[in-house]
Amino acid sequence: MAAQALTGAQALVRSLAREGVEHLFGLPGVQLDWLFDALYDARHTLRVIHTRHEQATAYMADGYARTTGRVGVCAVVPGPGLLNASAALATAYACSSSVLCITGQVDSRAIDAGFGLLHEVPRQDAVLASLTKWSGRAVRPSDVPSLVSRACQRVRSGRPRPVALELPPDVLQTVENVCLLEPARIEPAPGDPDSLRLAAERLRRAERPVIYSGGGTLAAGAWHELQSLAELLEAPVVMSVDGRGALSDRHDLAHTGVTGQALVREADLVLGVGTRFWQPSRVWGLPPGAAVIRVDADPAEIDRHQKPDVGIVGDARPVLAALRDLLDGMPARPSRRAELRARKAAAADQLNAFQPQAAFAQAIRAALPDDAITVNDLTQVTFFATVGCPVYAPRTFIGPGYQGTLGSAFATALGAQVGNPGRPVLAIAGDGGFMYNVGELATQRQHGLNVVSIVFNDGAFGNVKRTQEQAFSGRLIASELINPDFVALARSFGIDAERVETPEQLEGAIRAALAGHTPALIEVRVGPMSNVWPVIGPAGGVYPILLGPPKVL
Repeated sequence: MAAQALTGAQALVRSLAREGVEHLFGLPGVQLDWLFDALYDARHTLRVIHTRHEQATAYMADGYARTTGRVGVCAVVPGPGLLNASAALATAYACSSSVLCITGQVDSRAIDAGFGLLHEVPRQDAVLASLTKWSGRAVRPSDVPSLVSRACQRVRSGRPRPVALELPPDVLQTVENVCLLEPARIEPAPGDPDSLRLAAERLRRAERPVIYSGGGTLAAGAWHELQSLAELLEAPVVMSVDGRGALSDRHDLAHTGVTGQALVREADLVLGVGTRFWQPSRVWGLPPGAAVIRVDADPAEIDRHQKPDVGIVGDARPVLAALRDLLDGMPARPSRRAELRARKAAAADQLNAFQPQAAFAQAIRAALPDDAITVNDLTQVTFFATVGCPVYAPRTFIGPGYQGTLGSAFATALGAQVGNPGRPVLAIAGDGGFMYNVGELATQRQHGLNVVSIVFNDGAFGNVKRTQEQAFSGRLIASELINPDFVALARSFGIDAERVETPEQLEGAIRAALAGHTPALIEVRVGPMSNVWPVIGPAGGVYPILLGPPKVL
């Protein structure tokens, strides 16, 4: 394409548009003034969603990315703006999310010089290195198209994880002849043919195969391939928390860690797809002699815990399709459906004993269509839901991954709603977590994002309080909270709101809120809840804190 005289900011906006970016979540500031002026010119094709805090920009980009499969783009000022967004970028990193973070810088002539310019932090690139798989910095406007192209290639290939671009303000406002680029075509990695054949032969010989599927299956859009392979093998699919929805929980082969522990321990072969494989290898334990096949887009994950019998580096979708094709025509396996249904029924009975979490989770599920998106914060009901609430569609059950970032749900749900404007989106939080991004009620109202927020209010950081009560002899400290009137607060922002107390009332309130097609908040007054940790911990519903008991020094 012929060179054009453009500012760095114009080159950035046009390059993003050429890559198919339609939404940008951002918060303006002085180093980004030229960028937002360029965004004004593109406002009819590239929608800017501005927030009240930088943390929300990256959470919204993450929610957008994980529920759509597209790249979520956020823009923040340097220094404190980037640092405010860092918790959300860490969450996106943990959840292998396709987020592109555009961050400002100080004047390029002063980077790392220690002059004390506004928003300057030393080695900002080192901060980004801890939160992204790749980052680049523009030195002149003509650098911008190639950097955007490289960023989009990196975020769309291999294991999805955040990438970042640093744009100094002098680069954003300088005019230079710039050549815009066509977007690169990304072909999914198909896997080594010899390894695929070896894996297929192992699967063909296995009598009790189990598939352990993680978030990488969802990131690759490989749910149809997963189901067809599982059905061919009559293999139960145990889904990690981040991988739930790859197979509908209505399917007999679909399992969580509650039933999955025993299934894995009884297997003669375990196929891990798009997963860190932590639960089977480090928590449950693999049965002696069982073969292990690992499939992952990230070579580092293949043998992180142990060397597998077969390791396949490749994207889940083409790899699973190839395995299915290699196994096509194999003799039909004896059905395990009756056995697996019985296991699931027994698990449901076990989980139903945990009240009131089970009743509240059932009420939420009953009020929603199958494709509704729930974004889960850290609260007692969502802890239960990680293994106890049915999930019927891919990319509809979103959480903070191993980062466990309290307060992430509301802003993440707003981003999910931007990417899925015709679908119901719920944010489920406790009173402690919801207050982290409560200011984004203004963002929700201003941009007409019809998220329904459910706030379970027990006047405490409930999990911390219970731990202090049960494990530390009731020595309560820093766990009890003073809250606003959530209903009055939401209404003050122009958000519909009501207060309920029972699961039946909650189900009715959700149905009414969804029927209204407007932003809404439902406060649920609750008291102490049962302790689900003994079940959800081993089942994979929470991530480990320590590798073992502390040493006595």
